[in-house]
Amino acid sequence: MSSTAAQVRARLPRIAEIAVKRARLTVVPRPRTKPRAPRVPFVTLVSVILLAGVIGLLMFNTSMQQASFRAAALEQQADDLTAQQEALRLELQALRDPQRIATEAQRMEMVLPAGGPLVLDLATGDVLGDQKQPAVPGFDLPGSVPSPKKPAALDPDPVVERIGARGDRGDGGRGNGDRNGVPDRARQR
Repeated sequence: MSSTAAQVRARLPRIAEIAVKRARLTVVPRPRTKPRAPRVPFVTLVSVILLAGVIGLLMFNTSMQQASFRAAALEQQADDLTAQQEALRLELQALRDPQRIATEAQRMEMVLPAGGPLVLDLATGDVLGDQKQPAVPGFDLPGSVPSPKKPAALDPDPVVERIGARGDRGDGGRGNGDRNGVPDRARQR
């Protein structure tokens, strides 16, 4: 053991010397690698792109809302114009009513001619036709046109059921039906 211990003691100063040499600080030249790109321009670029995207989406949403409001206003205007057109059409139909025209003509003391038709020549302004026959005085147009009568098949006689003095129907309390108790389906309808 003594020899091994002596060998270890002899080695220790050499190991210590090597460790001390390694521990000394020395200036090491910088390795020749590519320099890293600075991060600030990249982060700025990404931030600008994101900001532009958000602003673009907001502007798009705003324009869509404005278009929606314009469309709603135009639909309301179209509904108003449709209602106005319908009112004008009804007014025109009322003005074209032959009964109203006849009433207005009588109010202005116009009468029907008794002779043939008279024609006004627009080029010369002359009235063509037999003007010598007088108009029929006191002629009144009928107030309403009689409606056509319904055929007998469409206008059946009404069904009448007689009720007695005590409230019974005269069928002996058997309910709906004839004297034999058979229900009368025509009367149930």
